[in-house]
Amino acid sequence: MADDDSRSPTIRKRLRSSWLVRWVAEAPTRWLGRRSTVGQDLRGSADGLSYLRHLARGNRIRRQASFDKTSDQPPVLLIHGFLGTRGSMFLLERRLVEDGRVVVSFNIGTLNTRDIRRSAFLIHRKIERVLAQTPWKKIDIIGHSMGGLIGLYYVKKLGGHARVRRLVMMGTPVRGTWIALAGIATLGLWSTSSWQLLPRSRFLDELAQGPTPPGTEVYTIAAARDWVVPLKTTRISGATSVTVPLGHSSLVVSDDVYDRLIQILRAPEREGDDVNAPP
Repeated sequence: MADDDSRSPTIRKRLRSSWLVRWVAEAPTRWLGRRSTVGQDLRGSADGLSYLRHLARGNRIRRQASFDKTSDQPPVLLIHGFLGTRGSMFLLERRLVEDGRVVVSFNIGTLNTRDIRRSAFLIHRKIERVLAQTPWKKIDIIGHSMGGLIGLYYVKKLGGHARVRRLVMMGTPVRGTWIALAGIATLGLWSTSSWQLLPRSRFLDELAQGPTPPGTEVYTIAAARDWVVPLKTTRISGATSVTVPLGHSSLVVSDDVYDRLIQILRAPEREGDDVNAPP
């Protein structure tokens, strides 16, 4: 027994030494790995640069979408955000096309300073034209940032629940964002949408009234390290929420986010839903 007691300090010392060695060896991964704070910041910076590079493509991007293409999934409409362009959604569009989806997007203005209600009405008219050319009677919508508000207003206030199967809002300020003050400071009275993005704006109060009508599945994908649209401002009652450890731009650039997005779009239909047009 005495011999066991005499060896205990040595054993404890070896255990401490072994733990210290492992801790030091794992430090680079812990501090600089993909899941580390620094690693996530570095990924966010790279994603931000990629976003800006594609943003510069502008709204006049070339598209070869064919509504005659056979697909077992409905078309996908992409809606960019404030100060965004169709080009800013380029990587997301390319991935969806490679996965066999028919993708459409519209030029809603580089600055898109108009009333969000007006943008939603324009989306309404264009969706009607798109579905008239397809064998589908419903569409999926993916909206980034303010684009999500456009899609949500269409679904809740313009009868879009009858036309939208799934609405995915990515980094969307459902409860507003104070970063909109930057738009007000630079664009002032010419930017109706900037005022509407402020917390407790009349527009957001109107949008929050009433539940989301049945018929449309609503999802939110939010970034935990988003300083443009903080995580808590993206929550909406009745929606399925997904959080990723990234930033605002990463939502339309990151491969990890796309993997989560495509899982949402490929999920089985809810019982009783029928998105195919009758023969």
